[in-house]
Amino acid sequence: MAFKLTNPPYSINQTPVYHVDMEEGVMGKANNNGTIILRQSMTPEQEDEVIKHEMVHIDQMLRGDLNYDDKYVYWKGRKIPRSSISEGAKNLPWEKEAYDNA
Repeated sequence: MAFKLTNPPYSINQTPVYHVDMEEGVMGKANNNGTIILRQSMTPEQEDEVIKHEMVHIDQMLRGDLNYDDKYVYWKGRKIPRSSISEGAKNLPWEKEAYDNA
């Protein structure tokens, strides 16, 4: 008998979300391991918005479009030095998709 997934591998109900102290200006982050971390002090509305945004990044990673390490962001086969970008900037292609679809 076959087993069929009815949901994508990660959904908001399955993605662990943790609240932590974060550097100034950062509201959330999608991690390579499928978790999301959020700034501790947010309104419920802000939290929902940030989770939706970060879930787009989780999806991008699952598709193989986005990955990162300490020095680089990898977007659709391109290796981009993190030192050369302003992380979270709305003009970055992975951020544009997240802002447009969250």
